[in-house]
Amino acid sequence: MGGSSSSSSSSSSSKDAQDLFRALWSAYASTPTNLKIIDLYVIYAVFTALIQVVYMAFVGSFPFNSFLSGVLSCVGTAVLAVCLRIQVNKDNKEFKDLAPERAFADFVLCNLVLHLVIMNFLG
Repeated sequence: MGGSSSSSSSSSSSKDAQDLFRALWSAYASTPTNLKIIDLYVIYAVFTALIQVVYMAFVGSFPFNSFLSGVLSCVGTAVLAVCLRIQVNKDNKEFKDLAPERAFADFVLCNLVLHLVIMNFLG
């Protein structure tokens, strides 16, 4: 009796998870293309940071400044891209007066400053 209750509980939670995933995917399908491109860029930056961390775990972190600079560059770029996505999103009422070109210019300028700091940190 206890076994059937746990299996029905796990199957219902699995079905709930699948329904949630389908609802999220259908809602994301209506997202504008420019936001999807920014999302892909964020995923790429985070994935690159994860690859660097895994590489460091296997090979070692001899030039630790290089490892730290690479990871901080990826994470910083991802954070700036998320900020760009928030500013470019038309549904966000806080930035409705901000032109997308201005948001992109801010993104580029902040990336320039970020990477100048990263290059300085390398030594």
